[in-house]
Amino acid sequence: MLRCLVSTTAPQISLNCPLCFTGSAMKMRRIPSQIREITPVTPPMILRAAMTAATLFFCSFITPSHADSDWPRTVTDIKGSHVLAQAPVRIVSTSVTLTGSLLALDAPVIASGATTPNNRVADSQGFLRQWGKIAKQRHLTRLYIGEANAEAIAAQMPDLILISATGGDSALPLYDQLSAIAPTLVINYDDKSWQQLLTQLGTITGHEKQAAARIAEFNAQLAKARQHITLPPQPVSALVYTPAAHSANLWTSESAQGQMLHQLGFQLASLPETLKPSTSMGKRHDIVQLGGENLASGLNGQSLLLFANNDQDATALSHDPLLAHIPAVQHHQVWALGTETFRLDYYSATLILERLTTLFGS
Repeated sequence: MLRCLVSTTAPQISLNCPLCFTGSAMKMRRIPSQIREITPVTPPMILRAAMTAATLFFCSFITPSHADSDWPRTVTDIKGSHVLAQAPVRIVSTSVTLTGSLLALDAPVIASGATTPNNRVADSQGFLRQWGKIAKQRHLTRLYIGEANAEAIAAQMPDLILISATGGDSALPLYDQLSAIAPTLVINYDDKSWQQLLTQLGTITGHEKQAAARIAEFNAQLAKARQHITLPPQPVSALVYTPAAHSANLWTSESAQGQMLHQLGFQLASLPETLKPSTSMGKRHDIVQLGGENLASGLNGQSLLLFANNDQDATALSHDPLLAHIPAVQHHQVWALGTETFRLDYYSATLILERLTTLFGS
């Protein structure tokens, strides 16, 4: 029995938020229910030849490498354990969040999903601004904008496909289709620091040394920054503010942003027990969505640090009538960290260090 793997009739989506990831959950291309398993009418000899060719094709992806004693290696994700026979050489990232870390590792990522081009966090290709120039230098192919597309992924002939477990850039609904194309791993980035994510991806790709070098380089910069930064009033609320919607995504202590601030000595404000924030995009550990009456009560830090926001956004927050009474606004303790800081990776984390040193350096 053969199953139709790719639907070409699924409708296109429209995003409510220019950031793509902070609006409503992104809908992925699904197999319509009317598409069923069908019995092939191919003559037996032709069918056997086709199956043999397909077997040889996929076996070419799992032939063990005799040049590297570190392979094969076993990787575990939410789908179970996967044996990678050799280091991948054609990686496709369906998650724009993961792509930056792959580039920092010098991993062989050949193509990536993208977000809406030319918005405040993305360049003309729809790649995140902090690594967009590097992607161009390495001739990274843009697969699609927003909605994951199995056909575009298959056309790249990948030997490894990476999917994010949560977030607006997750292609998890396409897992069955993609895993039929090449080994497919589900990566959870919402509960770990960018260093932990980089280490994980380094193990998967065989670029452990590059991961360790990047982290060591950053740690040296972080230690230097800590010596020159005078912390603003604590605790702080770290967030992404959306002026048009009068809403915010609050970074938690489990988020990469929260963990980085902790490394620098910042203390995150705790949410009130009575706060019941709205949630979307599945269960996430890195953000709490705030809006309406929850916005002011959720932003209870003595200082506000705005990720993926610029100074204009900080001014808009300070003039938001819903927030006029909170301490951070009343004491003019609201700072924007730049539009390149929406998703943390080696590149954006380095930019945050530079920005914090500029704002609070002594």
